[in-house]
Order: sequence, then structure tokens, then C-alpha cells
Amino acid sequence: QLQLVESGGGLVQPGGSLRLSCVASGFTLDGYVIGWFRQAPGKEREGVSCINRSGGMSNYADSVKGRFTISRDNAKNTVYLQMNSLKPEDTGVYYCAAGSGVLSFTLSLRPEPYRTWGQGTQVTVSS
Repeated sequence: QLQLVESGGGLVQPGGSLRLSCVASGFTLDGYVIGWFRQAPGKEREGVSCINRSGGMSNYADSVKGRFTISRDNAKNTVYLQMNSLKPEDTGVYYCAAGSGVLSFTLSLRPEPYRTWGQGTQVTVSS
């Protein structure tokens, strides 16, 4: 069974940092573009960042550029999202998702092309 599991969420004060992890089971991540998405209460799911199969290219939403960094360790079947300088508006449930390698050409941050999703991890930024 193909499965993605996110971890690393929690409660953090504004200006703080968190590192999210996304681990795959039942398949190897190196054949897939991996995206991070988030959804705040009452809002649509939005793309945060994605990374190509090798890890050599990535894309970020304007709202997180310069603060978030996506990376992957294919040997560990894991993708990370390092989040620094967190703001209250970063609060939400964060999901990782796997998309086909063709996404490497667009590095889309739209959720529709991604077919396998994790259950999400809650990130709350509050004082």
C-alpha cells in the first residue's frame, strides 16, 4: 500500500522554526515529485513548495520564499520542509503529496496533479 506519513508539526511562537518530515512506505520516493501543501480552517488547500526527483530543483509559494526550504534524502525515502521565521498566517494542516515525474517540467504547486497524499500534520504559530 502506497503511503505517506508527515511528522514534525506542533505549536511554535512567531519567529520560531519547525522541520517537517514526509516518509514514504510501499514505494520509493525517488521516482516522484514531492509537494508540500497546507490548509488553514475555512480556506482552500494551497501549495507551499515542491521538489523534483533529484532534489536539484524546487519551487516555492511567494508567501514562504526565503523562509522555507524543501529538501529530500532519497536514500532515507524522506522529504523535509524546514520552516523558519514562522508567522501566525503559516498556521494550518500541512500535507505532503507525491506526483508523477512529469511534474519535474512544471514544478506545479497546484494540488490536482498530485495523486498520493499523507494524512497531514498540524502546525500552529501563536504566542
